[in-house]
Amino acid sequence: MHIRSTIPALFLAAVTAAPAAAIEPSQLAAQARQMFEPLPEAMPDQGIDATEDMVTLGKMLFFEPRLSRSQLISCNTCHNLATGGADLQATSVGHGWALGGRNAPTVLNAGFHIAQFWDGRAADLAEQAAGPIANPVEMSHSHNDAVATLKTIPGYAAPFAAAFPDADEPITIERMTQAIAAYEQTLTTPDAPFDRFLNGDLTALDATERAGLDAFMTKGCVGCHSGALLGGDQYQPFGLVQAPSDAVRPPEDTGRHQVTGDEADKYLFKVPSLRNVALTPPYFHSGAVWSLGEAVSIMAESQLGMSLTDAEVAEITAFLKTLTGKQPQVDLPVLPASTADTPAPDVTAVKAAAAGASD
Repeated sequence: MHIRSTIPALFLAAVTAAPAAAIEPSQLAAQARQMFEPLPEAMPDQGIDATEDMVTLGKMLFFEPRLSRSQLISCNTCHNLATGGADLQATSVGHGWALGGRNAPTVLNAGFHIAQFWDGRAADLAEQAAGPIANPVEMSHSHNDAVATLKTIPGYAAPFAAAFPDADEPITIERMTQAIAAYEQTLTTPDAPFDRFLNGDLTALDATERAGLDAFMTKGCVGCHSGALLGGDQYQPFGLVQAPSDAVRPPEDTGRHQVTGDEADKYLFKVPSLRNVALTPPYFHSGAVWSLGEAVSIMAESQLGMSLTDAEVAEITAFLKTLTGKQPQVDLPVLPASTADTPAPDVTAVKAAAAGASD
């Protein structure tokens, strides 16, 4: 969905709402239910027919650093489940201390999105999981080498066979990424205070948070951030009304245009979900902004063409904090041991980077 010069229908509905002071909690909740939904308990299966054995294997692989050439980087490195499914870095640190080009989005609730990555270049979680393994500035391992490494670890034979009992060759890159996706589908964060408010608990939000919700709707934020995820379901140009600074929107990163080649897609990015947004600074694809309040102000200016007062920013920020749901409770898997046939970590690039830093 591309929205460019027209005002979204949800925005038109929102701006007709009554001012916050005139809205009773029950009326506010009724208006909110027209624009938002509680987060479902489970993500869509995405066609992989996940089983418990597949999820168990996927959890192992999500935390498996031997999928990287240095054997230092796992999926959890950049999508840390202890820190909201992201890594608290502007851009992630990858192989040989290389910096990625964009901020790592949270993995939490990712299976609800229309596509993966900021530019939507991966259709689903399994396709996304394959990308970082082979990316030279992330895990920097070829798919063939990652598969070969796992085949030298006997402890993976049984989990793969259990997850894919009908496969003649269980350990393949396709099955690895399907298993990772099966595990990631379990990483939902339901029962946020806002969900409880939508479900009828009018005490779940305090007066400031309700004022923030009202401002979020009436100012037009809901035009892009609606539904169960408050985002994640469309692409929008970053700088719809006026371009943000080059630090916030680097000119060389043209977003979805780099995938499609369509000039109309310049600076088009997937609208991020605002679920758990208070846990995942810094913000934007550039990771240039650490303050959630500052991010709110920038979005109002660049997307809506308005300046918010300090009080409005504080209220909207308070509302956004009510989107933090119950975090997945994770017991770390015990990974099987390497063998004499398992390749040693390749830290050549790490050593080179360290040597360069000491010069």
